[in-house]
Amino acid sequence: MVDVAQVLNAAGLTNPAVIEYVQEWADVTRPARIEVVSASDDARLLQEALDAGELEPAGEGLYYSQSYWKDTARSEERTIVATSDPEDKGVYNNWRHSDEIKPIVIGNMTGASEGKTMYVIPYLMSAPGSPLEEFAAGIELTDNRSVVLQMIRMARVGVETFNALADPDSFVRAVHVTGDLENLGQGTPEDKRYFVTVADERTILHFGSSYGGNALLGKIAHGLRQANWDGGASGKFLGEQYMLIAIHDKQTGKKYHIAGGFPSASGKTNLAMMVPPDALGDRYYVEFFGDDIAWMWVGDDGKLYGMNPEFGVFGVAIDTNEKTNPNALAAVQPKTGAIFTNTAYNVNTHETWWEGKTPDYPTDVTGWRDWKGGLISERPEAEQRNKEFVWAHPNCRFTSTMSNVPNESPDYNDPAGVPIDGIIYGGRTRDREPLIRAITDPAEGVYDGLTLGAEATAAAEGVAGQLRYDPMSMRPFLALPEGRYAQHFLNILDQLTDKPLFAHVNWFQRDADGGYLWPGYSENLRALLWMMDYREGRATGTQTPVGVVPTKEELNLDGLDIDDETIDQLLAIDVDRWKQEIELREAHLKQFRGLPQEIWDAHHRVAKALDDEV
Repeated sequence: MVDVAQVLNAAGLTNPAVIEYVQEWADVTRPARIEVVSASDDARLLQEALDAGELEPAGEGLYYSQSYWKDTARSEERTIVATSDPEDKGVYNNWRHSDEIKPIVIGNMTGASEGKTMYVIPYLMSAPGSPLEEFAAGIELTDNRSVVLQMIRMARVGVETFNALADPDSFVRAVHVTGDLENLGQGTPEDKRYFVTVADERTILHFGSSYGGNALLGKIAHGLRQANWDGGASGKFLGEQYMLIAIHDKQTGKKYHIAGGFPSASGKTNLAMMVPPDALGDRYYVEFFGDDIAWMWVGDDGKLYGMNPEFGVFGVAIDTNEKTNPNALAAVQPKTGAIFTNTAYNVNTHETWWEGKTPDYPTDVTGWRDWKGGLISERPEAEQRNKEFVWAHPNCRFTSTMSNVPNESPDYNDPAGVPIDGIIYGGRTRDREPLIRAITDPAEGVYDGLTLGAEATAAAEGVAGQLRYDPMSMRPFLALPEGRYAQHFLNILDQLTDKPLFAHVNWFQRDADGGYLWPGYSENLRALLWMMDYREGRATGTQTPVGVVPTKEELNLDGLDIDDETIDQLLAIDVDRWKQEIELREAHLKQFRGLPQEIWDAHHRVAKALDDEV
């Protein structure tokens, strides 16, 4: 039996609440050893992982990890928010009573770390001294060394950081046990995996995975689900799946900070890391704060402030290349310490590759293994370079620290956060949504977020392109029931004397032949520049029933080869299509118990404006 107090005291973790917590879970999971880790342990742990075959070298200062083939992504159906009150049940939070689910998970965890090391990871999901520091501290216990290495890249890990907290007893208790991945019954009625956030106890219990989204508990479980709960319970902040950027106008010296929520595959990471187009690069620079999570609160000056609680990026590698996201590629260059997971890997050259990294597959397949470890050279020739038989998993990832991203903002680590000038939502929609529409009424902005969606892959009930709604892009991450969540969002906005401007963007409109009307990527900056011009009164736009759209003259199109007819189409509002959409939105909103009247009023205002349009 490990002497927990002795190990923790030797590492400098003398907090009695921490010792009690670690002892409790050591008694449950029964590890052979306990080790407290800090970021300074990274080099040693990397070497240990290489020696043990848990990682492979992927170039100088780069590493490759391969998951068990059934453990490659988040599992929403096994992800649960638990509390002691049935009133906390929502449509999307997959709520279970904590008295029901905790014994099941604890039963699966019992004895499951025998023979292993329990790593104790003290971490902080904010800059030290942040106004939200009381919600940011956590200690993750894990029996997986690769998880430790990725946590070091994704959170501020260290005993010294944890001990410097104003209230070191206020921390999230996060427990991760990998389990016997080959014998968990994934996808069967006997599935033993559970990823549970016991929100009202500030406890996270994840069993049965080593994949990042399930195992890096500071990220989605703490940074989103627990933060969503803590923000609502305290009334102090919003924890959202938002990117956060600054647009720096070098001519005026002004910075505009924009946060935004985007459903999966809607361009959020590429937008967050974008490089301005050549024609605008002399004047504008985009600063990166984060591509996945923003915590936002009311400042003493009546403005909305925000920060990225993460310390790194955990990005999808597929289709990341020099055109789509050069800054992401720069963040995973040699000597950055980046970790690739489930890409293709060459055992001879230690290279990594994924679909979309280059226009073509590597010319020589010698030494290349796919994400399952199978040699490409042993496939039938017709399957060696065929997108039907992928080399990399569609959810393959890279993990790298923020400091490796070239356009990381110099203000990123400011504990005071930055003022939020705008909040954008954007889904993948072939029609109906223009390039950008500004929303001046805050309640209508929240309404727009609650009805955010991206197109389903097939028609439903004969409605081509029907949306899969993803409220605020938080559908998989909500802890609060939707009605209470919407009211909390409105309450935060009501406290502001200087409110951000809301807008909806869409980079994915198509022409009759299926081609994209807008070039996207770096050119998306142009829409955001108009949004800030409109906020500052430099543009007036055109009022439509669903918001204000730019005039052709107001969009900065310098250096962009695009004709007037295409611009007209990009900025058009199809009223009949919108009337159809309004009916679908109403059915969507009716699912949510206790939705604030302000949201219904906003819905009815938009519906009436569409009906009044001639």
